[in-house]
Amino acid sequence: MTDLTAVALVCTLKPSPERSSSELLATQLLAELRGHGVTGEAIRVVDHDVKPGVEDDMGEGDAWPEIRDRVRAADILVLTTPTWMGHPTSVAARVLERLDAELSETDEEGRPGLFGKVAIVGVVGNEDGAHKIVADVFQALDDVGYSIPAQGCTYWNDEAMGSRDYQDLDGTPEATAGTTRTAAANAAHLAGILRQAPYPAG
Repeated sequence: MTDLTAVALVCTLKPSPERSSSELLATQLLAELRGHGVTGEAIRVVDHDVKPGVEDDMGEGDAWPEIRDRVRAADILVLTTPTWMGHPTSVAARVLERLDAELSETDEEGRPGLFGKVAIVGVVGNEDGAHKIVADVFQALDDVGYSIPAQGCTYWNDEAMGSRDYQDLDGTPEATAGTTRTAAANAAHLAGILRQAPYPAG
């Protein structure tokens, strides 16, 4: 497959143009996806006025409908978040809350609208919590219809109570680079399979 697409929702708390480790990891995932013929873009969610709520459109000024269109058009969703107090950011939580509206959307054969779409997750932080964050985010994405590929996450954590940022490392640690490569390769593979062989109607 050479026409697959991806969109990365970067859930940093830092508005542009501040540097963001979450955006760096999203950029690395998108670069690996490009190696498998997947084109993509990154959206820093905090730069947009995404209203709180669980509807697909929360009214005047809500930026989610435009983002939602881009998410629904993509074959692969990449969600990256830093770790704050052992949890994903409030921005990531808001994205998941807004995706809840997709539960009521179905295609012409009655399947949930996000069936056939693939999601992967990236986490950065200078404290522990990556596994818990990935588990929680994966469950939410699975609930709304995304398929999760084998080893579909990548992360970097500094030592406990450390002060380094991922973006300030001299280079990407091989362990993180390896999981990033695997997550991207498996996401592209699964998205290609689901494009050719969709899930059956219920």
